Amino acid sequence: MVQFHNFGLLLVAAWMSVGLGLTGLEASEITGKVVGVHDGDSLTLLTPDKTQIKVRLEGIDAPELKQPFGAASKKALSDLVFGKTVRLEETGKDRYRRTLGNIFVGDVWVNLAMVERGMAWFFVKYSKEATLESAEIKARKMRLGLWGGKDQTAPWEWRKSK
Repeated sequence: MVQFHNFGLLLVAAWMSVGLGLTGLEASEITGKVVGVHDGDSLTLLTPDKTQIKVRLEGIDAPELKQPFGAASKKALSDLVFGKTVRLEETGKDRYRRTLGNIFVGDVWVNLAMVERGMAWFFVKYSKEATLESAEIKARKMRLGLWGGKDQTAPWEWRKSK
């Protein structure tokens, strides 16, 4: 009976990790201080053991620095995280070997906050996160941040044109 109970717990844990999009050891939590903000969707985290981790925020894409609204997006992320202790939920690596993940300041999910404020796009090509998608729709309707202007070019389209 004990063996079945432990197996049942293992199945529940596996089911929960699949439901949350986590697989095995690839999802981990790291706490550190944000010591650099590169643009509206990437930052550098300094861990307690003095390791620097370059982080790309999962599921969002912010305007490039040379793109219209790029500086405003970077400032918005800086205002949210710079100099603060944050929690990183690591989800993997991108093609540039940066750590992909979700950043939290207390209970604030920073990735979501950036989209809600109209400072970043929901990165539909790489994410299926419905919360981020609906946040972008709402920000567009309310004409927040970059949605206050006309004819915004998505960063992935802007990068292709350069």
